[in-house]
Formats: sequence, structure tokens, C-alpha cells
Amino acid sequence: MDLTGDFVAPSIDWYALSPYIALLGGALVLLLVGSLTPRWPRGWYAMLTALTAGAAGVVASLQFAALADDAPRSLMKGVLAHDRFGLLAVIAICAAVIITSMMASDVAVSAAAAGDAPSAVADGAQTDSLEPYSLLLVAALGAAIMVTANDLVVSFLGIEILSISLYVLAASDRRRTASQEAGLKYFVLGGFSSAFLLYGIALVYGTTGQTNLGGIAVVLADEVTLPRNDAMLLAGVALLLVGFAFKVSLVPFHSWTPDVYHGAPTYVTGFMASLGKIAAIVALVRLFVVAFPVRADDWRPAVFVLAVLTLVVGSVLAIVQTDVKRMLAYSSISHAGFMLVGLEAAGHIGSSSASEGTSSTLIYVVLYSVLALGSFAAVSIVSRTATAAGSTNATSLDSFKGVAKTNPVFALGFTVLLLAQAGVPLTSGFVAKFGVIRAAVSTESYVLAVLAMVSAVIAAYLYLRIMVSMWLSDSSSPRISLGLAARLTMFVTVAITVV
Repeated sequence: MDLTGDFVAPSIDWYALSPYIALLGGALVLLLVGSLTPRWPRGWYAMLTALTAGAAGVVASLQFAALADDAPRSLMKGVLAHDRFGLLAVIAICAAVIITSMMASDVAVSAAAAGDAPSAVADGAQTDSLEPYSLLLVAALGAAIMVTANDLVVSFLGIEILSISLYVLAASDRRRTASQEAGLKYFVLGGFSSAFLLYGIALVYGTTGQTNLGGIAVVLADEVTLPRNDAMLLAGVALLLVGFAFKVSLVPFHSWTPDVYHGAPTYVTGFMASLGKIAAIVALVRLFVVAFPVRADDWRPAVFVLAVLTLVVGSVLAIVQTDVKRMLAYSSISHAGFMLVGLEAAGHIGSSSASEGTSSTLIYVVLYSVLALGSFAAVSIVSRTATAAGSTNATSLDSFKGVAKTNPVFALGFTVLLLAQAGVPLTSGFVAKFGVIRAAVSTESYVLAVLAMVSAVIAAYLYLRIMVSMWLSDSSSPRISLGLAARLTMFVTVAITVV
């Protein structure tokens, strides 16, 4: 009896999956070829990483443009979404990998120029090996899965791929105890937050019988199938929110952020602040807007409270810091609060302006990722110079004194990035902040809009302190030597900021 006619071949859209395949293939090829061949010429690891991410980004851009005419669809039996919302995030993720690989390459070149001595280079001296670059691509793969996941289990898979890569990257500088501590702390607390996420997924699945986001929404819309006041469902939603709150660094789940950001190699810190925010925020927005729209009245107040706490605490704690990396770490917490302002606006499902909240949140996190990468690149450049000059605290505010007098062009670029983070007009930061505040006003969340504006004013003092130190303080820092990769990183991030 011939039964082969009963076989059903799987239907897979390989072109739609090509960005994921490129990132995974690039990471595997880099590891395999790099481990089987002698040490490559300096900079090749970074170049291949950037080319791989660039190829994935170009394909994602073409798919993004094609969706202007085509309807969004799902992939792999509905577990991945193929829409403009997710593809724009994938493009930003690929851009973050390209910029970070340039930062890492600059660190490697500086380490080589200093003789690779622990006392002669700041942090990240291990970037001449291939492992960090492979981990950048693996982390990007996890982030890409997160932002397009249409299923709770697949989203959790992406979270773990991203998180494990970041744990290792945070501890990648084996010469510094602070880096090891950062990696360990991030791993322990990250595992704790993953447990919250997994338990929340289990409760939601136990209540609805679904892990697909669209399927959950359909079940919840059926009042006969599921009672309105279901304690187990609400507990599951709350646990999911707590788990994502850790990933996004929302108050009061933010305590790990300053220590991990400060201890990790600076190029890794920038990568965490950009790619981590993109993945977690986009996944959070997709989860709550797609899966729980009929329960928006239940989760929106919690988002409101988290947004208020994150805006206020992040801004206030940032202005009392004396270390620039910790300043920017608390600043990233405050920026996460602005992103929640957009999510809260998106939670007004019945309002015609709800979609504005969704789009403004995505725009904010994409633009902020560029600011974070550029700002931490500037910190990395200054700290390496300070360390080479014998400073024991290379990222302190004192290391930035008089930088404008010895390196006016570099200081001007960093100033533009800081002004953008403050939300000054004619910068991308103003566009981002204006978008989420306008969305809040459109949905009549006036209290949140006012608090966001007050928080922006408070945070502006933080950026002003750094600018005053660079431009108005007496010079105490040696002249900074900028390599090609450093110049390119600063130029690209500043150009995106002002265009």
C-alpha cells in the first residue's frame, strides 16, 4: 500500500525568514570558521559581523517596503508576525549590531595600540576574539524573534536567546572584577525575572488554553467561555508585566540596571541599552495590545503606575550621580518611562488615538537606541583615554572636564547626543518625546503627559552637568585619539540624531 500520498509538505516562506537565517548563519559561520583557522587580521570579525547584520537589515527593509502594498501575515503556523511594526524593529536591531561591532572594533584597536595591557586600556579588551561578535549576532536573533513573536512560547524563546547572550557579554572582560560581577548579577536576577514570565505564560495558558496572541484575544472576547473577573488570568497578566518590567528596567524592578551597566564593558552597555530596550518594549506592546485588548481596563492602570514611578525615580536618581555611566544608566530608566507613556496611550483601545500610542512607542525606542549607542560610545572613548592617563575611575564626571578644549569636534558630537536625550527641538529626541506626549494628550492622559514633561525638565539638568564639565571646566584630560571606527560611530549616530 502506497501511503506517500498522505504526506503534506510544510509551507515555509524562506524569504520572509531570511533575516533570522542570516543572523543565525552569520553567528555559526563566524564561530566555525574562526575556530578552525588562525587568528584573523584585526577588524575582520567586526567587518563580517557588520556585513551579516547589514544583509539582514537590507532584506528586512525590502520586506518593510513591500508591506506598504501587501497585507501583514503570520509565519510558521502563526507563531511569527510579518508586519511593518515588527520589521521596523528588526531593522533597528540590525543597525544596533552594526554600530556596536564598530565600537567593539575600536576598543580592540585601542587595546592593541596600548600593548593590550590591563592598565593601559579601559574595558572590553577581549574584543579581538571572535566570541563577542558571534554573541552580538545571536543576541540580535533573539531580539528579532521577540519583536515579531506572535506566540508566548516563541516570545519566551527569544527572550532567553537574547538574555543568555547579554549575560555572557556583560561578563566578557575577564580582566575586570566589575565585569564579572555585572554578568553574575544580571544572570541571577535575569533568571528570576524569566521565572515570572514562565509562570505568567503558564497561568494565561491554563486560563485560555492558548499561547497564540490572537487566539488568546479571541478566547478573552468570548464572555461565555471565560468569566470577566478571572483571578488566575489577571495573575498571569500581572506576572507577565513584572517579567517584562525587569527586562525594560521599570521601577521598582530597576535595581540591577546601574550596577550592570556600570560594570559591563561600555560597548556592551550601549548594546544592552539599545537592543535590550527595542526587544523588550516592542514585545511588551505587541503582547498587551494584541492578546489583551479586552482587558485593557485591567492592565492600563498598572502601566500608568509603572510609568509614573519610572519617570520620577529615574530622573531624580540620575541627577545625583557622579559617574557618567551610572548617569546614563538611570537616564535609560527614565526613557523607559516615556516609552510606557506611549503604551498607556495604546491601552485606550476604544479611542481613535490608540494606534498613535503604539506607533509613537516604537518610534521612541528606535530613536533612543541610536542615542544610547552614540552616548555610550562617547563614554567608551573618553574612559579609555582617561585610563591610559592613569585614572582609577575613568568614567567619572571628572574625566570629562575640559574635553571640549582639547577635542572640540568630539565634544560637539557628544553634546548633540545629550541635547537629543534631553528632548531639545531639531533633534530626534524631541520628535520621540513629542510623539508619546501627544499620544497621551490625545487619549486624555493629561496627568501622565504633565509628569513626562516635568521628568524631561529634571533629566535635562543631568545632561547639562556633563556639558558644563566638557565645555566650561578647566582642562584636566589629555587629548583624545579617535580611530576610524570611533569617528564613524560618532558620525553615524550624530547624523541620525539631527537628520
